[in-house]
Amino acid sequence: MNRIKFHVKKGDQVEVISGNFKGSSGKILEVLPRKQRVLIEGVRIIKKHLRKSQDNPSGKIAEREGPIHISNVKLIERNEKPVKEKKKKEATKAKP
Repeated sequence: MNRIKFHVKKGDQVEVISGNFKGSSGKILEVLPRKQRVLIEGVRIIKKHLRKSQDNPSGKIAEREGPIHISNVKLIERNEKPVKEKKKKEATKAKP
């Protein structure tokens, strides 16, 4: 029983750190572990054309969130608590 673990989970507040949607943030709606992707609320909105049916008698263009690779997101808040950020180490120069 193998389970893939990620640094984010459903309901977390995240920020996109790379790609076309860099800088945008939102809440995770769904995690797709096999594809290593996440759906983020309000980020990467795609349009899907729906044909005529009983539900949509005149057809419809539905907007929904598209998946983003999980490596392109950074955790901001988990359970309404801010996450402590890691400090970057500065390179120290040797004295001559």
